[in-house]
Amino acid sequence: MTSLRRSLLAATAASLAAPALAQPSWPNGPIRLVAPFPPGGSTDALARIFQPHLQQALGVPIVVENRTGASGAIGTASVARSAPDGNTWVLVFDTHAVNPALIPNMGFDTERDLTPLLMFGTAPMALTKHRARPWGNFAEVVAAAKARPDTITFGTIGNGSLAHLTMALVSKAAGIQLVHVPYRGGGPLAVAAVAGEVDLPIATRPAIGAHVDSGALVPLAQTSASRSPTMRDVPTLAEAGVNGIDARAFWGFLGPANLPVPIKQRMEAELRAALAKPEVGQRVQALGIDLDPQGEPVFARLLANQIATWGRVVRENNIRPD
Repeated sequence: MTSLRRSLLAATAASLAAPALAQPSWPNGPIRLVAPFPPGGSTDALARIFQPHLQQALGVPIVVENRTGASGAIGTASVARSAPDGNTWVLVFDTHAVNPALIPNMGFDTERDLTPLLMFGTAPMALTKHRARPWGNFAEVVAAAKARPDTITFGTIGNGSLAHLTMALVSKAAGIQLVHVPYRGGGPLAVAAVAGEVDLPIATRPAIGAHVDSGALVPLAQTSASRSPTMRDVPTLAEAGVNGIDARAFWGFLGPANLPVPIKQRMEAELRAALAKPEVGQRVQALGIDLDPQGEPVFARLLANQIATWGRVVRENNIRPD
């Protein structure tokens, strides 16, 4: 082999190796976990549950940042616009799949601009009544609503929320007319529910579970197709006479689009390892979440289905945000 040929081969090998050598190792600095809702909500709670475990496993500071507004869209947008370097992530729940239909100018595409890394689990909502209301079950609510349309109220965390959209389906399926009373979040709804301001509060257990446990609110039905382990004694809507509805909140962990595969694999592995620890998994379940970790392929399909389903409900019922 001539010296010229040897030099050319060496130069080619060096050029091929350069990009790999130039790739910085990850993690290589502080990592942001964006909670797109105020402190006290479920996404904020999840971020703070994972924070110390990820910090220990990854060896870098993990910073929880609350960037609130527009039903979570503002904080999520900041992640969608971030560099795909593994240093910025967001925790979302069901509003993430409803926002595209309610907020047409979010500034990012929910499916194209984000990586749905891991869904932690789901939870049905509990359709409840204040304990002073006379109905013994949901069938009695339906009978009362048919006898006196537009007199029975239901309360949710806001216009366009999953609970609002679900009750639009319930009302149509049951042939009744109810009055929607939207509140600005789970806290205000819970206060109003206990005070008896609305007839039928509906929310996930993180919002109203304590008041169900105390007896102030009485569950009439849950909104998933099958009974949740956290509400084994509560009938599903189908069991209560309303078929065809499976409405569950979900919680998940996303990053920007185009993340390198090694970063995705490492972060997903560390999240799953954290969930496998009893002190983490039990705290997540205590939020009312039925743990069912699902990776990117399953999570992406679920998001696509949720976006299509709830977008159709928004359009058909002419629902507008607050």
